[in-house]
Amino acid sequence: MSVELLAMIGTLFLLAGIGMPIAYAIIVASMSYMVVSGTSIGLVGKTLVDGIYQSFLLLAVPLFIVAANIMNAGTISDRLLGFCVATVGRFKGGLGHVNVMASLIFSGMSGSAVADAAGIGKIIIDMMRKDGRFPAGYAAAITAASATIGPIIPPSIPMVLYALISNASIGALFLGGILPGLLMGAVLMAMNWWISHRRGFATEEPVAIRDLPRVTGRAFPALLMPAILLYGIYGGVTTPTEAAAVAAAYALLLSVFFYRTLKVRTLYSILVDSARSSAAVGVVIGGALILNYIVASENIPAALASYLDDVDVSPIVFLLAVNLLLLGLGCLLDATTIILVIVPLFIPTCKLLGIDLVHFGVVVVVNCMIGLITPPYGILLFVINAVTGIPLRDIIREVVPFLIVLVGALLAITLFPGIVLFLPRLLGYDG
Repeated sequence: MSVELLAMIGTLFLLAGIGMPIAYAIIVASMSYMVVSGTSIGLVGKTLVDGIYQSFLLLAVPLFIVAANIMNAGTISDRLLGFCVATVGRFKGGLGHVNVMASLIFSGMSGSAVADAAGIGKIIIDMMRKDGRFPAGYAAAITAASATIGPIIPPSIPMVLYALISNASIGALFLGGILPGLLMGAVLMAMNWWISHRRGFATEEPVAIRDLPRVTGRAFPALLMPAILLYGIYGGVTTPTEAAAVAAAYALLLSVFFYRTLKVRTLYSILVDSARSSAAVGVVIGGALILNYIVASENIPAALASYLDDVDVSPIVFLLAVNLLLLGLGCLLDATTIILVIVPLFIPTCKLLGIDLVHFGVVVVVNCMIGLITPPYGILLFVINAVTGIPLRDIIREVVPFLIVLVGALLAITLFPGIVLFLPRLLGYDG
């Protein structure tokens, strides 16, 4: 390892250790590499600006963020919840099933686990806690666990970022996430059913069959969004970035003209909040682009691939090792940092071992999402704690069973690539 690389790594760990935001720590550490190597620091700015300017795909990130915030601000979330209560609320532990189903549906609009948890998640936690039907910690735990599905089912901001660093097909990634997302929803519902029977949780009053068409009709325009997105991308009508713009415009039209619940003042706040969130993601992306330039200059990915080829690692062993690493890193780092900084190291090895990049991408994103609820530093646990005030220890205690079944789903997705690749191949993907 070169002196320059040691200086960069030392600076990065030092700055991150004293609490500097990871994006700024990466940029400053990259500057230290340039100084020690005698390279102009101006290369840092050039790499950052060129990387962001030349990637049209990155425009999808702020557009999906805007769409998610509009969904949260209008009554769209309420209508979707009404539809979920009508369909699955009648089963044992009804509102727990509603929680998971709402995340499955809402994930087709937001692409963000945090947006899911902080928006529709807070609403349903209040519903579950009303009249003591569910313990507060349990309501928060199943909300955090179900929010992990958000970036698995399309659209998905992490998958957009993965496509950026791997050149994998974003359309195939979106399709590849559907069955794994449904599998995650199924195992969460199964665990909720089992716990509800053991602890005697409530069942909701069944909605009359004659009322189902009315409830479905109120939610139907919102339910169309995932279909519109996938048809746009796979039907050749739009690029992924243009599909993100369609999602934001569709959410705005629904809220303003169809449901008539969004005011101009609220829209201004949404745009400001979305700009701040997008800027935060943009700084991380910029730092990662610089770091990836340095990693490529040091020839680290090729060296790693060559080493693994020499020791004759099988694809399954490699994937399981990556799973363990990413699950561990997920306790400490956010998904954006992992995907942009750590994952590029493994792309050449995947190609060398014949691992499909779409399958690998979905496995990576699922890993990152599970990391969001892994104690002690799971970000979603802190988000739920912040928006509800429920003690963190109560949430952590209740989230463990859901964490176990999600890891089981991850193992199935890893060992059986067909779960990911069935739909993409059905629609023409040749990977």
